[in-house]
Amino acid sequence: MAADTSNAVRDLVIYSVFVRNHTAEGIFRAVIPDLPRIRSLGTDVVWLMPIHPIGEARRKGTLGSPYAIRDYRAVNPEYGTLDDLRALVDAIHANGMRCIIDVVYNHTSPDSVLLSQHPEYFYHKPDGSTGNRVGDWSDIVDLDYSNHDLWDYQIQTLCQWAQIVDGFRCDVASFVPVDFWVRARREVERVHPGCLWLAETVHRSFGAACRAAGMYCARDTEAFEAFDAEYSYDVQEAFDRYLEGRIPLSCYLDLLDFQESVYPQNYDKLRFLENHDLPRIAPRVGGPRALENFTAMLYFLKGTTLVYAGQEVASEHRPSLFDRDPIDWEGGRDLSALMARMARVKREALDADDAFFSSADDGADVAVLRRESHGVRKVGAFCLGGKGATVDVPLPDGAYENLVDGGTARVSDGRLVLDGSPVVVRAEVEPGGV
Repeated sequence: MAADTSNAVRDLVIYSVFVRNHTAEGIFRAVIPDLPRIRSLGTDVVWLMPIHPIGEARRKGTLGSPYAIRDYRAVNPEYGTLDDLRALVDAIHANGMRCIIDVVYNHTSPDSVLLSQHPEYFYHKPDGSTGNRVGDWSDIVDLDYSNHDLWDYQIQTLCQWAQIVDGFRCDVASFVPVDFWVRARREVERVHPGCLWLAETVHRSFGAACRAAGMYCARDTEAFEAFDAEYSYDVQEAFDRYLEGRIPLSCYLDLLDFQESVYPQNYDKLRFLENHDLPRIAPRVGGPRALENFTAMLYFLKGTTLVYAGQEVASEHRPSLFDRDPIDWEGGRDLSALMARMARVKREALDADDAFFSSADDGADVAVLRRESHGVRKVGAFCLGGKGATVDVPLPDGAYENLVDGGTARVSDGRLVLDGSPVVVRAEVEPGGV
């Protein structure tokens, strides 16, 4: 991790907003009335997906991807003006939250301001034309960070935005040199001390394929030098295989334990069930009860929690990145109360410096997770199949308050009877005890 990253970053809940699709109006100021509700979910940080003008050349869909940016130093006029953005950020602050914005520094749109002014900042193919190293990203052209003048331009841009916002979510950060991010962090710190840095690192297989093809792609252990938190895409493929029934739950959980053993002491992984690049979680699991358990487990996992707008109403539709496709806020089951409770559990009952352990009852499809520090053990039991079961738990016999719903959870002979609802309890234990 960055040397000055605090473990407290793990306590954060980040809420992701795509301005175009968050409201019927699709503008900055239309998000403002929704901020009290977003805050009530337990949100600490609002992440605004790219706010910049979108390129027109080779545009996908009718409006284009927000990740095909035309001008890093301007705002998308479809969303409003710079003053409108400032008003939204001020309102986020007034509601007790911080604001981070997307930084898309691997590439620009083919008609970007930067390409017209500085073609030498871009990757060129053997025939001299610009292009990209990943074939299906047809609406963008890659930058070339071997030119250190580009570093100066990009860092100056970050310092400009750091006068307004509180941090950055860095798109495909693995493709940009770690040394660039280290320098950027250092220089931005002078403008806005305490900025939050979140890296979108890449899936393990994708990173390996890119490196095999001769591309630069930092490993997660390397990226941690510059960032406070990074994506948990290193275990995402195992999670997907588990959801598809191709591997047992224990295989996925083993990788969470592996993360705990290989990353720096203050590592922080962004935990999510969905995001704008993944399918919605609701249709991927076995019904409403299972979804409640997955949701509760999300907050119990060690690391910063991400909520993608619409997740709180169990939306099943994945909004398009390329067209107007507003979220249907009435379409699913309301999980807001559960999320708010679990955000409080995360903040008040769990400790940022907990050690983490996991086990699985593969037959019952139950995850039993343990977090522990300072003689206090926190155990979460999550029925991911949505069905009741009796499972072994690392707790002394007795009656405990279920922090999820206020009910009573009873442990007898080291076994806990579950009715299909998520359970989280705390117990004081002797070091080395049960």
